[in-house]
Amino acid sequence: MIHKSPLIQGRFIKRYKRFFADIDVDGKMVVAHVPNTGSMKTCMEDNAECFLTHNPDPKRKLQWTLERIKINQSLVGVNTGIPNNLVFEAWQNQLIPHWTKFDRGQKEVKINDESRLDMTLWNSKDFPQLEKLNMDFIQNNEDLKKSKTKIHFIEIKNVTMAIDQTAMFPDAVTSRGAKHIEELVKLIDLGHTCEMVYVIQREDINTFKIASDIDPIYDKALTKAKNNGLLVTALKVNFGPNETKITGLFK
Repeated sequence: MIHKSPLIQGRFIKRYKRFFADIDVDGKMVVAHVPNTGSMKTCMEDNAECFLTHNPDPKRKLQWTLERIKINQSLVGVNTGIPNNLVFEAWQNQLIPHWTKFDRGQKEVKINDESRLDMTLWNSKDFPQLEKLNMDFIQNNEDLKKSKTKIHFIEIKNVTMAIDQTAMFPDAVTSRGAKHIEELVKLIDLGHTCEMVYVIQREDINTFKIASDIDPIYDKALTKAKNNGLLVTALKVNFGPNETKITGLFK
């Protein structure tokens, strides 16, 4: 994924009120938007090198956005809006072997009145008239209910926390994350296939695991879902000067 705006180097000073950060850019202090609802544990250090994008649109409350921060000589992608695009591009470019069988994809599909999932995949030969998924089709389409072939639903999570070269998720208690797992299990019960994808936006890691000590409820829900057929996939990311891309499966 090519960033729409060039990445600009700065020095991270502090984060506050969750979505704000003071950044030193060439000796000038700017306030940047932090597009990350997590704790950002293990990926914040005073005076750390960081990278921002700048959008001078006067309608924007904050024109600067924090994209990356360098910790222990490793870049960490903190923008949680990036992974969805990265994963969709990975499918389009046929980088993930078990997705190559799908020739149709869609981002952000509403599955009920309260929830939407990040991505869905399906085959045009199975549903030749289906150009776009919607909640009504998923819940009420009789042909879909009768079909032996179902839809593949994907929820995507951004991973930034790492301890001793082990990437970990979540970095804070996430009741929303547990709810997404429950929604996936319901879809599996209807005969669909479902997958949780963890995009590890840092390069200084060797393994990945769930941070059960931070959120044991999430860990328990994921373990139960895996036993019910939920596929769990972790993906590696590479950072270029103005590009972020998925390079493949993390084993």
